[in-house]
Formats: sequence, C-alpha cells, structure tokens
Amino acid sequence: RPCRIGSVRVPELFSLESYPNVHHLVSSVTGELADDRDALDLIAGSFPGGSITGAPKIRAMQIIDELEPTRRGLYCGSLLYLDVRGEMDSSIAIRSLLVKDGQVCCWGGGGIVADSEWQAEYQESITKVKILLETLHNL
Repeated sequence: RPCRIGSVRVPELFSLESYPNVHHLVSSVTGELADDRDALDLIAGSFPGGSITGAPKIRAMQIIDELEPTRRGLYCGSLLYLDVRGEMDSSIAIRSLLVKDGQVCCWGGGGIVADSEWQAEYQESITKVKILLETLHNL
C-alpha cells in the first residue's frame, strides 16, 4: 500500500458529475505517501480501477482472469500521460473504438451487482455502444 497507515481520507464520496451521454459518481481520496513510496507507486496501485475490477480488487482480478477466455486488450485498460512538470491525466477505456489493420473493434459494458437484471444490463450496454457506432457511421 502506498500510503501511511491511518492517513487515507475520503473528503468527497459519490459526488454526481453529469455529461451529455453519461453520469458518473466521483469520489476524492487523499492520503500521505509512506516513506518508502513515491507518486509512481501510488499511480501503479490505482490501476486497474476498482470500478472495473470490483472488490476486493486482487481476488476480483483473479476471478476475471479465471472466467474470461481472452484478454481484454485495450478494453477497460488505463490510458495515462505524465509529463515532466508532474501534470497527469488518466482514463479507463470502457466505451472505446480501436482501428487496427483495417478493422474496427468496439467495446462497451456495464457493472453487474447483486440485484442486477441481466436484460436491463445488456440493453444498457447496447445503448452505450450505439453512440460510438453512430459516430463511426457519420465519419
């Protein structure tokens, strides 16, 4: 763990951010780095995002690896840049398009929880990728 024990705080929990095609729940987490850690340890420990893996993270990642027959590739991977000034931005490639060797791959998905209804989750995934496909069609 990259932070000092007892230093982690959550000053903002589940704040709603709305965008034209999606709503996100956002939380802010702060902490003091442990003496033997640096910012890159913190970044490395943040990926993959908990919204992708589920919790507890390590065991959830093991289960995903056991159940999914192929690697995800770009899908649900982390995109990040870090510059020499220490500026950084990152995202998770959930709804995404990848063009490679004349082929287009399109990904999208959603979260499954204990009371999820598979039909509704499936339809939500279709709705999310529809926007990507319409954009691609209009190019």
